[in-house]
Amino acid sequence: MSIADEEQAEQAGRIRAPSRGRVVAGRFFRMRQGRLGFALLALMFVLAFAGPHLTRWTYTDKDFTAFLQPPSALHYWGTLQTGADVFAVTLRGMQKSLIVGLLVAAVATALAAIVGAFAGYFLGWTDRVLMWAVDLLLVLPSFLILAIMSPLFAGGAWLLFVLMLALFLWMITSKVVRGMTVSLKEREFVSAARFMGVPAPTIIFRHIIPNLSSLLIVDATLNVSAAILTETTLSYFGFGIQPPDVSLGSLIADGSKTAVFAPWTFWFAAGLLTVTVLAVNLIGDSLRDAFDPTAARAS
Repeated sequence: MSIADEEQAEQAGRIRAPSRGRVVAGRFFRMRQGRLGFALLALMFVLAFAGPHLTRWTYTDKDFTAFLQPPSALHYWGTLQTGADVFAVTLRGMQKSLIVGLLVAAVATALAAIVGAFAGYFLGWTDRVLMWAVDLLLVLPSFLILAIMSPLFAGGAWLLFVLMLALFLWMITSKVVRGMTVSLKEREFVSAARFMGVPAPTIIFRHIIPNLSSLLIVDATLNVSAAILTETTLSYFGFGIQPPDVSLGSLIADGSKTAVFAPWTFWFAAGLLTVTVLAVNLIGDSLRDAFDPTAARAS
């Protein structure tokens, strides 16, 4: 081999292959629906958290000179029957729905990863007990339980609502994680870690769960829209976020009573909910195709 060839080989060795994260991100942003979903969701976050600074009204303010008034220069999206500013109240509800969706998705995906990985790695009695708990939660009437506990969600206790909602959204994914863990535990890198005396919890958190990241990321994304829709449904029936706080579900429930003759009380909240869920679903579908491009081509 000549000196020039050796230099070229050395330079080629210095070129690092792109990480899987960068490859997935590149595939994601090459997809039109991925870019659209990301842009829409970013717009919803900017509107929810920056929008309240564009008006003088807060979600607790009441204008007693403008009851159920249409959109105007003073009230961008009109007012409710109570004189509350629809723009301020809707953005507050959107903030709450987005926060609830993200927190529920994070907690539910973490639970699914931990329970499924431990059950699949240890098997035996650990697997039986954990999967028994999963099966029990699958048959429990989650809507009824949340409805009974709804008085506890008032005020600052909405975090309890988040935890309860997450408790009923992770079971199916945990079964998938368990099956994949059973396969992963036989791989060479796991066997090598066991041979070196690495503790089982360390193997699970350092080797098993990171190798399931593609599944967990997609699952977390889809859980956001599932959590937002579930929270909206519960709040619509009065079992979710409790007064004096608001969410898109409670606003849609109140606005449905006046939607015919005062559509601004209903359609702004319903429209934002639709766009948010659509954006999250577009992101979830694009992430799935980015992690597994062969599945995208097959479909």
